[in-house]
Amino acid sequence: MQPKIIAFDADDTLWHNEPYFDEAQDKFCELFGGYASKQELLRLILNHQITNLPLYGFGIKAFTLSMIESALELTNHSISGQNIEKVLQIGKELLQKPVELLPDVISVLEELKGTYKLIVATKGDLKDQHRKLHESGIGAYFHHIEVMSDKTELDYEKMLGRLDCQAADFLMIGNSLKSDVLPVLNIGGHAIHIPYHTTWEYEQIDFEIEHENFRAFEKITEVLQLL
Repeated sequence: MQPKIIAFDADDTLWHNEPYFDEAQDKFCELFGGYASKQELLRLILNHQITNLPLYGFGIKAFTLSMIESALELTNHSISGQNIEKVLQIGKELLQKPVELLPDVISVLEELKGTYKLIVATKGDLKDQHRKLHESGIGAYFHHIEVMSDKTELDYEKMLGRLDCQAADFLMIGNSLKSDVLPVLNIGGHAIHIPYHTTWEYEQIDFEIEHENFRAFEKITEVLQLL
């Protein structure tokens, strides 16, 4: 495998992210625990997120709006302004979380730089992802930053067109089989899955992937053995 471009997902591939969302949902459940069980509350938030994806897309702001809609539904629109403010505060706290790089990220980037063109291909809020990349201190390793509205086959094809790269010369590395692996394989690219210890339910799949262009590793350092 000798790709011309190697793309890294950001959240839960380069730095920690999902635990912060779990913490935010716990705070929401504490706030509205009198209305439903935790499982029911989490399901309600997820349902609103999925329904809202075509309108809001991915990211913290979309998540916060879905929490507000969940609160309105729970309270039959009788929620106080004070409690709406508390939900908004949960979202604002998410936007200010520190950026903590995952182990060995810098050493791997250091090894790959110069030999390959490195990019970030991620979903989420444009401003928030650029903030995290800046605060991470690793922005200089990347030739290009792509904050995508989604990660469908078409989204990847459009990105590769802008980068003047054929799918066969492209390698995507990420923690989501649904977003970082399947669409890339489907357009003829290469993909490596590096799991994170927790994954958003929307990003999970219930089948095994078998493909000649696919590899599954436990640690990001294993990428160096393949290239």
